Amino acid sequence: MALVDLIMPKMGESIMEATILKWHKQPGDTVKEDETVLEIATDKVDTEVPSTTQGTVEEILFQVNDVVPVGTAIARIRTEATETIRAQSTPPPPIVQDAKPVNSSSNGKQLTATSNRFYSPLVLNIAANEGVSMSELEKIPGSGNEGRVTKQDILQYVSGKSGNAEDARYKGQESRDKNQGASYKAQEVTVIPRPSTIEQQPSISYSGNVEIIEMDRMRKLIANHMVNSKHTSAHVTSFTESDVTNLVQWREKAKKEFEKREGTKITFTPLFIEAVVRCIKKYPLINSSVDGDKIILKKDIHIGMATALPSGNLIVPVIKNADQLNLVGLAKQVNTLADNARTNKLKPEDTQGGTFTLTNVGTFGSLMGTPIINQPQVAILAVGAIKKRPVVIETSQGDSIAIRHMMYLSLSYDHRIIDGSLGATFLTAVANELENFNPERDF
Repeated sequence: MALVDLIMPKMGESIMEATILKWHKQPGDTVKEDETVLEIATDKVDTEVPSTTQGTVEEILFQVNDVVPVGTAIARIRTEATETIRAQSTPPPPIVQDAKPVNSSSNGKQLTATSNRFYSPLVLNIAANEGVSMSELEKIPGSGNEGRVTKQDILQYVSGKSGNAEDARYKGQESRDKNQGASYKAQEVTVIPRPSTIEQQPSISYSGNVEIIEMDRMRKLIANHMVNSKHTSAHVTSFTESDVTNLVQWREKAKKEFEKREGTKITFTPLFIEAVVRCIKKYPLINSSVDGDKIILKKDIHIGMATALPSGNLIVPVIKNADQLNLVGLAKQVNTLADNARTNKLKPEDTQGGTFTLTNVGTFGSLMGTPIINQPQVAILAVGAIKKRPVVIETSQGDSIAIRHMMYLSLSYDHRIIDGSLGATFLTAVANELENFNPERDF
């Protein structure tokens, strides 16, 4: 017999931890290789973790709602082999006990635990990076198991260090260490103090006939992401309108044949994305991000499309290399990602790496909107509802009034690097692309 550690997988470059949502297997249950053992959630997407071997679940090391660093053993599976192995090739990182230093690669400092209190390598790394002494660390109230200081405790202490930190009481979560059976993996962390989020607001008493609804995990993440974006970028929004009559009429004429020939529906979204991609190539600064005083110009064009979920929450799956896809390819990608989002089948990588975002506020009847930038991007385009309106048509024979399909567009952009002239020029270019749509084109 042998014990195989099931490891919390790494699901993207920026994802360092995940929350356990549900265990599908319990100790004593048999499991096949690639069979789902548990469901986890990151700040990007929910996903399933399959077994890496066939056997019997021997032990579950963490509970539902525990936040676990990637690379950590989360369960043990007994197999027919004759030795104990890990499901990853790297050896398990040690558990830090008393008087064991943890090095910080960013500044070379060391912080050594000298008391009987347990500190994970991650907490010690953050403390060393931020100049938090061991005497300070020992005074921080711990919200973890047996009063341990968690990642959230130390981060909130650092962000509020200028205040009365010693008397603060912080909320946090830490992965449990059962009988020293779980390993903790030290991570190199850059800590940026953030403004207060919804979870840090003081409690308020409510009177009258009210119902208090607790935000679910995704809604909290969305709320914090939006607030953080407003505190990060200098938001400016420009507006324009476009006569999309040719586009609407072409889609109405082509949609049945398109679905019959290509096996997928043609919605407006891939048509909008096609126009956006053409304009990004003309104005590449729109496809960038900001890192301090540096502008990171993205050569790849990965378009995020904001998608509403049945729960009312929002997720942004990403069409990778959208500039390399024709209209059929875009339509298939849009439909597949939207369907997977609504059926909770998105993979973590499906929501990562976006360089520009499109949101269709017109889906629910809005004429226009002022979208919030999806960090770390610098611009987001909103398209409103398409409405028939009487408009003035200018011709060589004179002006006339006609009924046309009109749509408002709005672009929110980061004024730190996108000036009004570029923002408005890009937005007008997109509107012109849609307005000059070729009604005789093929798929």
